[in-house]
Amino acid sequence: MFDHPIPRVFQNRFSTQYRCFSVSMLAGPNDRSDVEKGGKIIMPPSALDQLSRLNITYPMLFKLTNKNSDRMTHCGVLEFVADEGICYLPHWMMQNLLLEEGGLVQVESVNLQVATYSKFQPQSPDFLDITNPKAVLENALRNFACLTTGDVIAINYNEKIYELRVMETKPDKAVSIIECDMNVDFDAPLGYKEPERQVQHEESTDVEADHGSYAGELGFRAFSGSGNRLDGKKKGVEPSPSPIKPGDIKRGIPNYEFKLGKITFIRNSRPLVKKVEEDDAGGRFVAFSGEGQSLRKKGRKP
Repeated sequence: MFDHPIPRVFQNRFSTQYRCFSVSMLAGPNDRSDVEKGGKIIMPPSALDQLSRLNITYPMLFKLTNKNSDRMTHCGVLEFVADEGICYLPHWMMQNLLLEEGGLVQVESVNLQVATYSKFQPQSPDFLDITNPKAVLENALRNFACLTTGDVIAINYNEKIYELRVMETKPDKAVSIIECDMNVDFDAPLGYKEPERQVQHEESTDVEADHGSYAGELGFRAFSGSGNRLDGKKKGVEPSPSPIKPGDIKRGIPNYEFKLGKITFIRNSRPLVKKVEEDDAGGRFVAFSGEGQSLRKKGRKP
């Protein structure tokens, strides 16, 4: 009946170009610093009118492309209050796209898979000062709609900006993180160096130690304290310790076989006297080999 197919008059994908500006250029009395803390943009009201007529899936996710530098990223939309022909982006997103104020950016609607895994690399070792980095990152990602591998995102914590590079995302290079259960992992921060471990060198036991510097221990000295009188007088109560003789100072015997990590218990401090065995057979014990003694002395008979 018809010689030619009827063309489709509706379009199921949103695609247009805008001039992009940073959020600081957004006119209005209200402070929109919250846009800098996330990964969403502000688009004009005409975009909402076009998107409502299209058969798109929610949440609305977009692909941003800078055709001059062949850089791309993904984002969500926060509001539709921008001037016509203009969109406002976070500063870190403009840096990823290598865009300047007033540059052209291609905006296309996309469908992304839900994220299951992501890996981040902090761009500064200062990120290690955070007590619970996973909790801080999880709280910051609530303002993001999607992640793209290779992007450097910025999060604000304790009035300080931390930059993290997205090293890996699964199941795709661009994923949606809205209402998802995602495992997060961290790579070593950029410029981080492992602390050097101090190796303890064991001293050689063959070298004799110098024991001349050992200080003598005085030990207990009897009657070396001071006394108090009942009448309260101080006369004759000062201690008069006897002078110390060089022989009174006792010095301990060092253990020359000491090894680090080994405890030696000395059971007997006195050396045992070694018994010398007699080589001859007469030195052996023989029963009933002793000599007897008599109380009566035997005299000679006259």
